Amino acid sequence: MLATYGERTPDEVPETVDSLELAWLIHQVEQRYGRPFDADDDALARMTTVGAVVEVLGELGFGGPG
Repeated sequence: MLATYGERTPDEVPETVDSLELAWLIHQVEQRYGRPFDADDDALARMTTVGAVVEVLGELGFGGPG
């Protein structure tokens, strides 16, 4: 999903996730899964790398087929 932000290839996506990418990604997740992204501030603060984003999304039940 992050590769489509800025029309990059997956190899061009850096490991760190900035605040604009995170806001865009959260919007995309809400659209794909048809439900709000409901995370507390601690979960959002953890979402600074691709790996951490995947972890938090999994914890919140976003990860299966959309």
